[in-house]
Amino acid sequence: MPGPATLVRVTITSTETRTGAAPAAVGRSSWLAVGAVGFGIFALVTTEFLPASLLPRIAADMGTTEGAAGQAVTATAVMGALTAPTIAALVPRLDRRTLLILLTLLGLLSNVLVAVAPSYWLLLASRVLLGAALAGFWAMALAVVGSILPADRMGRGMTIVNVGVSLATVVAVPVGTYLGEAWGWRPVFWLAAALSLVALLALAAWLPPVAPSGAPGLRTVVATARTRTMAVGLVAVGLVAGGHFAAFTYVRPAADLVPEMDPGRLALLLTVFGLGTFVGTVLSGQIADRRLRLGILVAPVLIGASTAAFAVLSGSYGAVVGAVAVWGAAFGGVPTLVMTWVARVEPDRLEPAGSLTTGMFQVAIASGAAVGGVLLDVFDVRVALVVAGAAAAVGGVLFASARKV
Repeated sequence: MPGPATLVRVTITSTETRTGAAPAAVGRSSWLAVGAVGFGIFALVTTEFLPASLLPRIAADMGTTEGAAGQAVTATAVMGALTAPTIAALVPRLDRRTLLILLTLLGLLSNVLVAVAPSYWLLLASRVLLGAALAGFWAMALAVVGSILPADRMGRGMTIVNVGVSLATVVAVPVGTYLGEAWGWRPVFWLAAALSLVALLALAAWLPPVAPSGAPGLRTVVATARTRTMAVGLVAVGLVAGGHFAAFTYVRPAADLVPEMDPGRLALLLTVFGLGTFVGTVLSGQIADRRLRLGILVAPVLIGASTAAFAVLSGSYGAVVGAVAVWGAAFGGVPTLVMTWVARVEPDRLEPAGSLTTGMFQVAIASGAAVGGVLLDVFDVRVALVVAGAAAAVGGVLFASARKV
């Protein structure tokens, strides 16, 4: 197997070369490189979600409330929203392989500091480091994969990356809960540090050097955001992701609408959602490569239809399970479809476009949860589900109408 020293330095090729009629051959080393990026995302996102499964133990050990301990997740998201749009401009000339390795090392350091943190504030500061690592890594993933694979394989490449996200969302909370009960919360973060180390070694072994793409600097980021198609796309990302999180953040009170709901049925419901997300992620690569325009319209519309079905059919547990399965599958496809859309729209500015899109996802997570909470308090959870789903569907229509892809 060739090591990084034997691999040729890669750069993003021209649009004409990448979109020619004859599909470019993709070797095993290229897929290994993409897999290493996907595993890096898996390690970082797993770490992001761990506090959700360990809140009671962290709060008790730190002498604080569970709500305060939960700010470990908020700190990660806020730092992520700041880092994602600026990472490419802050290090415009640094080799992207080196950058991903350094960001993974930063995630590893965050885990170690959390594991030994003597106080709540040091724990919170350590999670800020994770926010920078995760958002920076994810923002660079599109450009790095785009430098390794031809345009007609981008959907499948981003699927590999986003499967890491899906697996992390399914695995992190239940495994973290189980191991936290068995070992305590600090050893769980030591295990997360070991996972980050494996990701770092995989990147060092399999990812070739990747030259920065496009003109450096914040000016390029601003210019990319101001193009009409990209601006419409960013609004669409905000609507789709914000709508999803406005609904999913409050899936627990929504589940209380179902008369037969109990802890076992709730666990099954969330498992169905997780499995649906995984299936949607796996299928989205082929759809993105072959029917992107249709896929990026249908997936958000299905989110809207399934959240509305949840609200309207909440009297039947079976109907709610079906709605949640469709919801999970539809949202599972969104990251791959969106990133492939971005690659088609801005093939020569993948880094700033990917950074802006990742930043908008982070903003949408926070704002969607906030808007959903207001709708829940002012009206009820049914209204929150319907409005959130409508926002997602409108986002899909915007994507499909922005530009023929």
